Amino acid sequence: QVQLVESGGGSVQAGESLRLSCAATAYSVSRYSMGWFRQAPGKEEREGVAVINSDGSTSYADSVKGRFAISKDIGKGTLYLQMNSLKPEDTAMYYCAAHSLRGLRLDYQSVPAFQNRGQGTQVTVSS
Repeated sequence: QVQLVESGGGSVQAGESLRLSCAATAYSVSRYSMGWFRQAPGKEEREGVAVINSDGSTSYADSVKGRFAISKDIGKGTLYLQMNSLKPEDTAMYYCAAHSLRGLRLDYQSVPAFQNRGQGTQVTVSS
């Protein structure tokens, strides 16, 4: 079981930026694929946003490519999602997630199915 705690959400205007953080452990961040997925209000679908694998490779949803950047700080045991040029359609609850197997190379679409997830942090973007 990987404990994950998100922070950094909030309410912003379109075009502004936010950085989400996910506190984990150095062990988890260095060994497992980790990523972000989101769930928009009133929608059941969980949309994979970005993933970073243990080898540092990354993958992004087309809807955020060029605007969002996923990164990790192994020493701090923390995962980040830098979100720039935010749009109203980015409004959602954002969840951090971690796989439980080591050394995989996964893409962003698999993130909602990861075995471990946090409680989420709300991002609201107004026009």
